[in-house]
Amino acid sequence: MHAYTRAIQFRGYSAALVLQFALCMCATIATAAKAQMPSAEFLQTAVQSDHRPIALFVTCKNMAQPLALVGQGKSSTGATLDVDTPVRVASNTKTFVAATVLRLWEDKRIDLDAAIGPLLTPAIDQLLQSGGYDTARITVRQLLSHSAGIYDHAADDRYLGLILSQPERRWTREDLVRLAVTWGRPLSATGTAFHYSDTGYILIGDIIERITGQSLGKAVREQLQLDSYHLRSTWWEIMEEQPSTAAPRARQFIGDFEASKLDASIDLYGGGGLAMSTRDLATLTGALFEGKLFKHPETLKEMLWRGTHKGADTYRLGVFVKTVNGQDYYWHSGYWGTVAYYAPATGVAVAGASDNQDAYRRLVKMAELAVGVVVLPNN
Repeated sequence: MHAYTRAIQFRGYSAALVLQFALCMCATIATAAKAQMPSAEFLQTAVQSDHRPIALFVTCKNMAQPLALVGQGKSSTGATLDVDTPVRVASNTKTFVAATVLRLWEDKRIDLDAAIGPLLTPAIDQLLQSGGYDTARITVRQLLSHSAGIYDHAADDRYLGLILSQPERRWTREDLVRLAVTWGRPLSATGTAFHYSDTGYILIGDIIERITGQSLGKAVREQLQLDSYHLRSTWWEIMEEQPSTAAPRARQFIGDFEASKLDASIDLYGGGGLAMSTRDLATLTGALFEGKLFKHPETLKEMLWRGTHKGADTYRLGVFVKTVNGQDYYWHSGYWGTVAYYAPATGVAVAGASDNQDAYRRLVKMAELAVGVVVLPNN
């Protein structure tokens, strides 16, 4: 799984043959799942047709060698984006924050159904209560499943303008929670409906730090044993040093604006925070859903718990789920233009990134093609 592969630049039919060979290594499982892998030509065209650089890394538990795909569109910076280039993965971080909580749960260090009030830093607990939240009723599980009704500061139209006006400001966790309680009220009664919330995961990050007595970055690294997976380009910004094995972090854009110049504290405390390459993201995604990050199989089952609240069919604990033709696919994305997918039926894990958010929709399409979400009847 960790073997390095040569990035394939799609400029000829020989690359297509290599891609076809790699995808066919999972063909027997895919046939059993009644899903067709895309033809080499189809995926080649998808990657090549985008006007932005895109890096896609595909691995499979039955694949002898993973596959690195690089579409060489016009870069915003003139720099090359490949599968070993670290990027800010933003909300893809949530999956591994949730997994860290599940590790603490299996070690009986946290109760998923415990009230969050006593677990939070007192100042943050008081902030939430002042904003109308009953922290004696909201549970850890509800934060993880986005069913706590927490207003999302990051989704507020004012947030982007605020951070763009202060690009070098070092925001604290308390600053961001204060924005949420100032700008909005509880979105629903706790435990009744899905409302995606970065603020909720900032609270999870606070709880992890208080339980472990470590920074969130160190806690995630130790609880998930990240160092055992030979991740060359993964670290928590601000909280950890960039590994010496990592290439320079990519310059990431929203249109013409270089978002990578914003201080990492705008998305650091649990809702985001990790910088990773697509190779590392696919590798760790595969390890998670193959149960390798946990001590017991029951822990992954608990992470995939489905609530009874409205919207529970789309999200578990730290991961979205999409069901196509009776098969589940687990996925998450990141705001700046990253995505990760896992197909349990085939064991295929895919991660992708672009250097500009305007390529996100096509990036998702390519990842879904590679993982088998999109079933192609004749290709």
